[in-house]
Amino acid sequence: PTCPFAVIADPPIRSIRPFKSSEQYLEAMKEDLADWLRNLYELDIDTANFLETLETGQLLCQHANAVTQAAQNFLAQSPALAQKIWLPRSGVCCNGAAQPRTFQARDNVSNFIHWCRKEMGIKEVLMFETEDLVLRKNEKHVVLCLLELGRRAWRFGVAAPTLVHLEEEIEEELRQELALPPPDPPPPAPPARQLTCCLSLQVQNLVSRCTCPVQFSMIKVSEGKYRVGDSNTLIFVRILRNHVMVRVGGGWDTLGHYLDKHDPCRCTSLCESLSATEMLSPLFLLLCFPTPGGDYFGSSQDGQPPESTRGFYTTSAHSDRQPLPESSAPSGLEDIHTPRP
Repeated sequence: PTCPFAVIADPPIRSIRPFKSSEQYLEAMKEDLADWLRNLYELDIDTANFLETLETGQLLCQHANAVTQAAQNFLAQSPALAQKIWLPRSGVCCNGAAQPRTFQARDNVSNFIHWCRKEMGIKEVLMFETEDLVLRKNEKHVVLCLLELGRRAWRFGVAAPTLVHLEEEIEEELRQELALPPPDPPPPAPPARQLTCCLSLQVQNLVSRCTCPVQFSMIKVSEGKYRVGDSNTLIFVRILRNHVMVRVGGGWDTLGHYLDKHDPCRCTSLCESLSATEMLSPLFLLLCFPTPGGDYFGSSQDGQPPESTRGFYTTSAHSDRQPLPESSAPSGLEDIHTPRP
């Protein structure tokens, strides 16, 4: 039968893309954010012009004001719930005539950054600076900030990126498995999605590229959940358009990049392709030997996974860390959305 993924995919599946595996997770997240902003504001935005569309700060300020208005509507409609969620109280000023790389554009971006810190309470580790966007100095932090903003605004009715829906889907699965109570206030229900046959097929395709004498294993535990390597590490896998994504370390990675870091034969191939200087670089050491709770894209707060999931997510398939025994499972999920004092 025809794979249903080919019907629901948006955009259509494309052939192998010309990105290094270390670039794929950033590209996947940019795709998701671009689609999110396109649907919210009917814009012509994609990964190719993503930063160019944001660099004047006008769209960022427009979104900040839309989020503030949604928060005010939520406060009026659900005052009791609103007391438990951090809500922005004011919007931002914006220069609608700002041109790229001008002082006016920098002011707009700076106003948005200040709003994220003060009005949305986004932690510093997930923030970016003006030059990160205007001069393209740190694209990753721009992406992380927008994703965290999407998480927080979703709590009071603003449409969220697909990755946020996938996160809540996985959190709900964990709550049911551990018999944990729902967070208070409960998050909105993510849109219904259908896990398709293509997920297992794409996982098998990526794993089959292993050339070890004993193939690196990914054992399917249930739909979208796998046990990897020779450990008890469990990872959650989802399809995001034409990317196979892994929920690890409280954030996201592509399965291809995850395997490049944990499959022994792929790690060896990567090392052999790099010079000695490159292998000693901090970036290479971080990618190949991540620290516990590692710095994965999209991780919330300080890069650590949520307390309730630390028995499920480890950064290495050969880690000594073991899943939490049921008796020591936390009593509830950690809510990162602290009410405003």
